[in-house]
Amino acid sequence: MAQRRNGAFRIAQHVLRKVATAGIAVVAVLVALVTWDQYNAGPWTRDGRIRVQVASVAPEISGKITELRIVDNQFVRKGDVLYVIDPFDFDVALHTNKAILQQKVADLNVKELQSERRRRLSDLASSTEEKQVYEGSALQAKAAVDSAQEQVRQAEINLRRTEVRSPVNGIVTNLLLREGDYAHQGATNVSIIDTDSYWVDGYFEETKLARLCVGDRAEAKLMGYSAPIVGHVATVTRGVSVSNAAAATQGLPNVDPVYTWVRLAQRVPVRIMIDKVPPGVPLVSGLTATVTIRDGKDGDNETLLQRVRAELESSFFGLVGEASARPGCISGPSSP
Repeated sequence: MAQRRNGAFRIAQHVLRKVATAGIAVVAVLVALVTWDQYNAGPWTRDGRIRVQVASVAPEISGKITELRIVDNQFVRKGDVLYVIDPFDFDVALHTNKAILQQKVADLNVKELQSERRRRLSDLASSTEEKQVYEGSALQAKAAVDSAQEQVRQAEINLRRTEVRSPVNGIVTNLLLREGDYAHQGATNVSIIDTDSYWVDGYFEETKLARLCVGDRAEAKLMGYSAPIVGHVATVTRGVSVSNAAAATQGLPNVDPVYTWVRLAQRVPVRIMIDKVPPGVPLVSGLTATVTIRDGKDGDNETLLQRVRAELESSFFGLVGEASARPGCISGPSSP
């Protein structure tokens, strides 16, 4: 009995070893396949960039800069004065136009009185032609007054424009301006980073678009910072440049040769609006980021087990060829 028990124990132990080895092998294969699927088709990319709008400030008048009120990398608020252009010429123009307006108003008053007196006279004292002449002179004087008023308004606006103000809340960058420089009308001389316009652009491969949706939670992790920037997918770019569409010699299409066994996935820009920035993480336009898209809008409410289960399910269906785009995520060409 002891020998039989020892033999049965050895057989059971051998079978368990075989089963355990097979199980470990199956789990290793599944983990490798899921890992490969997540790397190849998961909604993530290391090709992300911090983007921002830059306000290019240009004066609306020309003149010498007499006062510079900003320094490089200074934060300014919308409406703050950046620099002042010499107002002397514009102040003189305003006073001159006001004097001309007074002359035109006085002339209008005289001609209106003359026209009114001629109008009251009888046809024997003043002819119809003479009445029409005086009435026309009054109308011409009225038009001259209107024109002078517009000149005064223009001079007042030009005088206010000697104080160049910031159009946005932002940070002055790459400032090369100084007092004494001549500001040319329409020529940009100050650039301001709009701090209210930061967003993240993630350049996703076309094989990963089926697993992201407008409104999904997104995490952008900058190099050198562990805490991710949290946001959501705002829009997906609906067109990228096609090099084969460019015309070459004689207007013929310039088609690039492509190896049939090497096919690179096109990258599509996805705009991510920033919802939360961790303390201590700076927003600098141009910084690179690793962008990861989380399924659904409420990723914070999911537990780690739920997130892992969701990732495994999507990977499994992708491996067996049943993965498909989530409906209503990216609008069609006829949808708003």
